[in-house]
Amino acid sequence: MCNGRMLRLDALQAFVSVADARGFALAARRLGISPSAATRLVASLEEQLGVRLLQRTTRAVSLTDAGRRYLERARRILADVAEAEQVARAEQTEPTGRFVVAAPTVFGRREVAPLMCEFLARHPRVVGELTLSDRLVNLVEEGVDLAVRIGHLGDSSLVAKRVGMTRRVAVAAPSYVAARKRPRAPEELSEHTTIHCTALASTPEWTFTRGESVVQVAIQPSFITNSVDAAIEHAELGGGITLVLAYQVIGSVQAGRLQVLLKSFEPPPLPIQLVYPSGRLLSASARVFSDMAAKRSWRFTSLE
Repeated sequence: MCNGRMLRLDALQAFVSVADARGFALAARRLGISPSAATRLVASLEEQLGVRLLQRTTRAVSLTDAGRRYLERARRILADVAEAEQVARAEQTEPTGRFVVAAPTVFGRREVAPLMCEFLARHPRVVGELTLSDRLVNLVEEGVDLAVRIGHLGDSSLVAKRVGMTRRVAVAAPSYVAARKRPRAPEELSEHTTIHCTALASTPEWTFTRGESVVQVAIQPSFITNSVDAAIEHAELGGGITLVLAYQVIGSVQAGRLQVLLKSFEPPPLPIQLVYPSGRLLSASARVFSDMAAKRSWRFTSLE
């Protein structure tokens, strides 16, 4: 069926060209094909329609009555196809239409949402949608154009573009640090009250480094939550030490509500990446948005 439809479109173009040129030879030159190919295309169209469109003689080619009526419709069809192709090409160069981005809740609210606002202000023909969730969304099934992922992807069918980095930091309120002995090594966390956020690690085991070695510390949290905001707020109120990502507490640290602990034991920073399915052609919106994200330089490697 698809081959037949492709043939019909080529045949339509051949028919219109022959009608305009009043001959197969000139029409074929304009189309860049041989006269015999042009003849076959028109003949195939007549066969599919079951009607003769052109009257052929040794000297000239003229339209039949059916051909004159069909010519107007054929021109309209070809014009519609050309317009559709122009729209499709424009969508690959100028952002337009629905554009869906998914991001982790806190990062999305604090960083991606302002970027989306800027993007929409520049491109008013786009209808933007921002989905915030700490679960890994299925881009294909949920119709997501781009997703922000923090951390290493490992084996993945997704194409990734790095747009930043972030540290994992242990933090506590100054009031808590003043009241308790400041931890000097990860193992000393067993002597402290801890707050565990399952959005960062599903099990209450925190990862640090000592030189080239990885240090895993099992904690006994006094408060467990899947909300980063709840963990941070509890820590700000002096509830204990929590492990979060740097971008989540940059404002709290700079304002003095939290202090960074065990800095020399932090593991290497995690990449912040924009991802999309490997088999998908990026839309203009996705390309422009990812370029804008890269220029933002989301590098949360220093909280000073």
